Amino acid sequence: MNGNTAIFWPMIGQTALIFSIYFLMARRRFGAVRAGAAKPHDYKIPTIEPTPSATVARNLINQFELPMLFYIVCILLNITAGATYLALAVAWLFVASRCFHAFVHVTSNRLMVRQRLFLLGFVCVVVLWVLFAIHIAFP
Repeated sequence: MNGNTAIFWPMIGQTALIFSIYFLMARRRFGAVRAGAAKPHDYKIPTIEPTPSATVARNLINQFELPMLFYIVCILLNITAGATYLALAVAWLFVASRCFHAFVHVTSNRLMVRQRLFLLGFVCVVVLWVLFAIHIAFP
């Protein structure tokens, strides 16, 4: 497998994380209803949501912000045959940072730890875009 097709594996990993967060959100919401902390209609327009499911819902929103730039640059790297081993390593580092960020967000929710993990992921995406720019500027 070359680097150009291997770049899809971190994308699959990031997508698996999103599916996991969806599963966790459903589990926590159903648990809140079973425990009497919420009623099913509370989720119609969730303005007030129990904290355990609210943090997961917010994390799910996070998975459709910065990761979108990640998906785009990975696809562009593949299309232009610019998915080097360095880009692949940075892409996997991004996915790892998002996994740890999600774990912290839905467990302890320690803001300083989350912030550092977010920053690591942000830097990874910036690096991927710089690598892409260099690749197309100097083929």
